[in-house]
Amino acid sequence: MSGDIDHLLDTNVVIGLLKGHAAALALAEAAGLAPGRFGVSQITRMELLGYPGLTDAEDEAVRRWLALCRVLTIDDKTEARAIGLRRRGLLRLPDAIVAATALAADAHLLTLDERLARVFGDEVRSA
Repeated sequence: MSGDIDHLLDTNVVIGLLKGHAAALALAEAAGLAPGRFGVSQITRMELLGYPGLTDAEDEAVRRWLALCRVLTIDDKTEARAIGLRRRGLLRLPDAIVAATALAADAHLLTLDERLARVFGDEVRSA
């Protein structure tokens, strides 16, 4: 990977890591996540912090975790890629934005979403 990050984590991976789920932990280990070399999409941050019923303790844990990674914002390049993915009818908008963010950053997408993994094949690592 040639960008600032090597891996972009999908929302389901972050939730799995925060909860200590075996599949997410194994995926992160297999990918060799390195400090400072992974990130999340702006939409993932929004999904995590906007989760209905999030307790104050959970909100604090999510914010601490987000402070450890880079949050990639939705720029024009990412927007154009997400639009292209949506037009092909492959993904829902949040998934298209996450996937487009990974593609625009030249980063591998780590996800536990089997459908997303099938759409992107080698560009995606999944459990």
